[in-house]
Amino acid sequence: MAELKTRATEVKVADFIAAVPDPVRRADAETVCEMLRRLTGEEPRMWGPTIIGFGSYRYTYDSGHSGEMCRIGFSPRKAETVLYVLTGQPEQEPLLARLGKHRTGKSCLYVRKLADVDLAVLEEITRTAIAHMDVTYPA
Repeated sequence: MAELKTRATEVKVADFIAAVPDPVRRADAETVCEMLRRLTGEEPRMWGPTIIGFGSYRYTYDSGHSGEMCRIGFSPRKAETVLYVLTGQPEQEPLLARLGKHRTGKSCLYVRKLADVDLAVLEEITRTAIAHMDVTYPA
């Protein structure tokens, strides 16, 4: 089985954020990092080369593949910030409708800049993700 690339590393989160080249994306990363720290009660840690994660959980798929990943996280990518906070649960749909300018993937929320979204709604989406993780993967 291939070795997992996305695992916790010893890279300092502050150093990673400080190296984000775009000043808007860097400032957004600082804001999101502080928000997730406050909401999770966890200290951030790098997962792989680009994901800033909070907490961790172990998973096993039906195929037998298993691993460990951050419970909640984000990544300040070149084009947009990716937040790993979508659960597919129905309670997130009305929140996404109120969030502002964004796009979604299976478990990812993509935001070009935080100024485009309602931060209170983003916090509520994150709270629903944390609650989902607490039920699905209790600590």
